[in-house]
Amino acid sequence: METSTHALSVDGIGDIEVTVSERGEGHPILVMHGGGGPQTVTGWADQLADAVPAHVFTPTHPGFAGTPRPGKLDTIAGLAAVYVALLDELGLTDVTVVGNSIGGWIAAEIAILHPARVSSYVIVDAVGIEVAGHPVADFFSLTPSEVAQRSYHDPATFGIDPTTLPPQAQALMAGNRAALATYGGTAMTDPTLAPRLQAVSTPTLVVWGDSDRIGDPDFGRSYAAAIPGAQFQLLPASGHMPQIETPEALTRAVWDFADAHAANKPHHLN
Repeated sequence: METSTHALSVDGIGDIEVTVSERGEGHPILVMHGGGGPQTVTGWADQLADAVPAHVFTPTHPGFAGTPRPGKLDTIAGLAAVYVALLDELGLTDVTVVGNSIGGWIAAEIAILHPARVSSYVIVDAVGIEVAGHPVADFFSLTPSEVAQRSYHDPATFGIDPTTLPPQAQALMAGNRAALATYGGTAMTDPTLAPRLQAVSTPTLVVWGDSDRIGDPDFGRSYAAAIPGAQFQLLPASGHMPQIETPEALTRAVWDFADAHAANKPHHLN
């Protein structure tokens, strides 16, 4: 795995640096992490690059994992603009964009911008839209144990007690939480998002863990219904972060969809 920092200039935001890790060779896949930080996707990105012929990129959202965040970069839409600029900087084409949680929200905002460099989107247990009767969990009022109960099919195995972590790790988690609140707000929704998703025309797959209680499966179905032509796939025995609980199933879902809509073929699972 290689890590590099890219200097970008984004309209309305200015100069910004984005740290990006990459691994593998083949079809380009941009993977965007959720509020837990880049470590929530790093292991799966490694597995993905090993399992399929893919060149996998995992940026760190500015402000997460101790990275700097410019004051003008404070919205999910702003992050979407940053990643469109990053794709230009990297010169990538035929890209599959994958995002989990707020990363899925970012992917949705990128899809609205409709960059020509992207051939497909996979939105995984995202937040962002508002669905009557299916609210996003009030994340910032929950204890770590309550977050784990809502996030995992098997919280006893995959949940983490932050109090057992070393002080440096706890400080990074606190910084991630602050960045999450800045970008997503305390509600983690945008009432304008669902109507704006009607403009999306790029093939999109919405993947959801059947045990997700941050946003339940009906919330996920509503996400797919808001995007013209989007497909919906439910993953069994999985919660809010399938890349951690059911990585093989997520890899298959992502790759089958990416391959079906890639301009450059053939691609096969290794």
